[in-house]
Amino acid sequence: MYLYGRLAQKMSWEDYFEDYRTYIKLEKNLSSNTLEAYFRDLKRLREFIEKRYGALPPEEVTMHHIEEFLADLYDRKVNRMTQARTLSGIKSFYNFLLVNDKIDVRPTELIQSPKTKRKLPDVLTTEEIIAVLESVDLSQEQGHRNRAIIETLYSCGLRVSEAVNLQLSDLFFDDGYMRVTGKGDKQRLVPVSGEAIRAIRLYLEQRRIMTVESKYKNILFLNNKGRPLSRVMIFMIIKRAVADTGIDKNVSPHTFRHSFATHLIQGGADIRVVQEMLGHESILTTEIYTHLNKEYLHKSVANNHPLAVHDV
Repeated sequence: MYLYGRLAQKMSWEDYFEDYRTYIKLEKNLSSNTLEAYFRDLKRLREFIEKRYGALPPEEVTMHHIEEFLADLYDRKVNRMTQARTLSGIKSFYNFLLVNDKIDVRPTELIQSPKTKRKLPDVLTTEEIIAVLESVDLSQEQGHRNRAIIETLYSCGLRVSEAVNLQLSDLFFDDGYMRVTGKGDKQRLVPVSGEAIRAIRLYLEQRRIMTVESKYKNILFLNNKGRPLSRVMIFMIIKRAVADTGIDKNVSPHTFRHSFATHLIQGGADIRVVQEMLGHESILTTEIYTHLNKEYLHKSVANNHPLAVHDV
């Protein structure tokens, strides 16, 4: 284990943090943002304990100390999502100490995470998706590229970072699939609709006349200088397309991913199939779309059932 090479004397919080950072990088494969958030939270816990109890080493921290720290977050009106993330990081740290035989019992064992109310994202209807696609002017220089991007985001449910990083070698159109590299460099195969394949092929025909730097030749979506598009550029492409439709919703690249998943659930797709196509590690992340589907069903009943109560 990571701590066995240390001397037998008591270690400081910083010593533990150093070993924990090595462990979490190798074992957890977390994003750099999540990693830094974990360490900010752990340092706040250390500062809180030192302020109230003096130089208390991590292995002497009890459930009472951590509950006091969490209560302090609540009193300072820290939102529940941040409270839950903070507790998650503390639990991970103490699990690390447990597996390295530095503690016998985790002080977080019986502490429950605060319940968070997940905000349901905006979703476009099928008609609105079509309106956005048709608003793209194909006579413009990058018209076919812009339509292909939107078709791909919606057809495959991609994150914008996944669309930016798509390569020509990821396309298996004869089989109707594309290979997507998601979070943690995990790859998955995602079915591609016929409309998206057609849009991408039309864009590639148009791309033939472009001058492309050799190191970018395998990147699918390029700007007019033959270099990869940024996430911000795709965001702007979508904002312009939506502005021309008159749709009054907060639409971003992620909206097409949400719409893809919601429409699949509405159509009766199995949630685990949707989980796999979205590249979600946990089924709990995908479950938000079942809530969206319930809202859709309630609205459908309210609007269409003969005995439903309507405003008069």
